[in-house]
Amino acid sequence: MMLPKGYAAPESGSEAHPSLIQGGHHLDDEMQKCIQLCRDCNAICTQTISHCLKLGGRHATLDHIRLFEDCAQMCVTAADYMLRESPFHDRICRLCSDLCKQCGKDCEQVAGDDQMIKQCIEMCRKCAGSCERMASKVAA
Repeated sequence: MMLPKGYAAPESGSEAHPSLIQGGHHLDDEMQKCIQLCRDCNAICTQTISHCLKLGGRHATLDHIRLFEDCAQMCVTAADYMLRESPFHDRICRLCSDLCKQCGKDCEQVAGDDQMIKQCIEMCRKCAGSCERMASKVAA
């Protein structure tokens, strides 16, 4: 397979390692952690949508579900921007942090004793903090 100039080719018999990017550089540990947190936050927000729809009532309002969807999608987008070391990742991470914070606050209002929603709140907080740190980093 021909790769564009500057991209690292996988070693024979192995798949490309997800931390290898243009020029074969490795993403720093903090960015790798943020990418994973974004992926995890996307997963739990997506799962919590179904959970909230089953619960119904205030858990299933259009605005609440839409916020989950926005948060989940922005997390995927932020991870993608970081993976390819986009010079815009700092701005995308700032928006991701804001959405995660808002999603967590919204969930706090309906969580009660629901463990899944509490897990979602915790993940949104972790992701928000990590994305906030990434937003303060200048893209290489």
